[in-house]
Amino acid sequence: MKALELFAGAGGLALGTEKAGFKHVAVAEWDADACSTLRLNRPNWNIIEGDVRHLTYSDFGTDLDLVAGGPPCQPFSLGGRHKAWNDERDMFPEAIRAVRETRPKAFLFENVRGLTRQSFSTYIEYIVLQLTYPSLNRKKRESWQEHLSRLEQHHTGTGGNRPEYKIIPPRILNAADYGIPQKRERIFFVGFRADVNAQWSFPEATHSQLALQVAKWVTGEYWSSRNIVPTQATPSDKKVATLSQASFESILSPWTTLRDAINDLPDPVLKTDIANHIYQPGAKPYPGHTGSVLDEPSKTLKAGAHGVPGGENMIAFPDGTYRYLTVRESARVQTFPDDYLFTGPWSEAMRQIGNAVPMELATQVAKQIYDVLNRTEFEKRLVKRCV
Repeated sequence: MKALELFAGAGGLALGTEKAGFKHVAVAEWDADACSTLRLNRPNWNIIEGDVRHLTYSDFGTDLDLVAGGPPCQPFSLGGRHKAWNDERDMFPEAIRAVRETRPKAFLFENVRGLTRQSFSTYIEYIVLQLTYPSLNRKKRESWQEHLSRLEQHHTGTGGNRPEYKIIPPRILNAADYGIPQKRERIFFVGFRADVNAQWSFPEATHSQLALQVAKWVTGEYWSSRNIVPTQATPSDKKVATLSQASFESILSPWTTLRDAINDLPDPVLKTDIANHIYQPGAKPYPGHTGSVLDEPSKTLKAGAHGVPGGENMIAFPDGTYRYLTVRESARVQTFPDDYLFTGPWSEAMRQIGNAVPMELATQVAKQIYDVLNRTEFEKRLVKRCV
C-alpha cells in the first residue's frame, strides 16, 4: 500500500507506517539536518527536502492509500508561543491540501496535546470539518472564521448527508499506555474516504500505570524480577490496600519504565563503541525540570527549541545525581531501532528525537489502518470474483 509522508522530521511516524506495511512514494521534510538523518538510515526512500507549500501533491499520485504526517506543532505546543492559526508555522492547511489533491483512502495526522486546550477548541472543530469536506476550500480573502461558518452551514445542510471523509473523533493517546517507556501524550486525527467501509477504531491500551503500581507495591514482582531494591518510597498502608484490591481488576501489562528501556546500555561516562551513546556533561535540575526517575516511564522528551534540550531530558538517579540522556538512550525512549543513527551534534540530534512520534506508537495506530484497508480491498476483490 502506498503512503505519502509529510513533515517527517527524523522519521518516527514514517518508520511506524513503514513497519505497519505501507510503502512511501515520498517523504517530505524541510529541515536539512532531519533530512540528513533520513537519508543516512533510509537511502532508498524518496526524500524531498524543502517547503511542502511548493509541492503539487497530485504529482505523487491520486491512488494513495494513506497520507500521514505531524504538522509542525510549535503553534500549539505548551512550550511554544501559542500563536496557533496566526502562526505561519501552522501546517494543518497543507495537510488538508494534501488530502484534497490526492484523495487518499485514509489519512493519519498527529500533533501535541496542547492543541486540545480550550482556547483552541474552535480551531480543532475547524480542522475536523476541513478534513471532512476537503474539497470545500478556503476562498481568497476569506478568513478562517468565515470559512468555518461556511463549512458548518454545509455540514448541517445537505452536505452532512454526503461527507467526503468519515473522521474518528480526535483522540489523545498516552504512549506509556501502549508499551512505550515515556509518558507522552499526542492527539491523533484519523479519517477514511467515504467510499471505504472502514469500521475502524483506535487500538486499545495494552499497558497501565495501575499495573505498574501493583507490580511494585502489591506483588513486588517489579523489583524482584530486576534484582533491585525499591528505589521509591513505599506508599501508605491504605494506598497499598487500595492497590491490592484493584489488582484483581487489572488485566493490562505494567507501564514500561526508563530502566527497562536503557538498562542494558553501558554507562556513557565510560567510552563505548555504541553509536550515539556519548556522555554529555552539565545536567542539573531546576524548578519545573527535575528529570525522569528510573523506575517510571520517562517524562516527555523535549525538542530543546531554545538551545540545550529541556531539563526533562535527564535521568534522576535514586542516589540524587543527574545525567543527561544520551542520544541513544533518548532514541530508546522514543522506540527508534538501535541501528537508526542520528546526524549532527548532541543538541541537534536531541531536537530531532524530541520532535518525533514514538515509532512503536505510530506502528500500532498505522497497523490498525493498514489492516482495515487490506480487509476492504480483499472484500472488493471477492465481490468482483463473485459477480
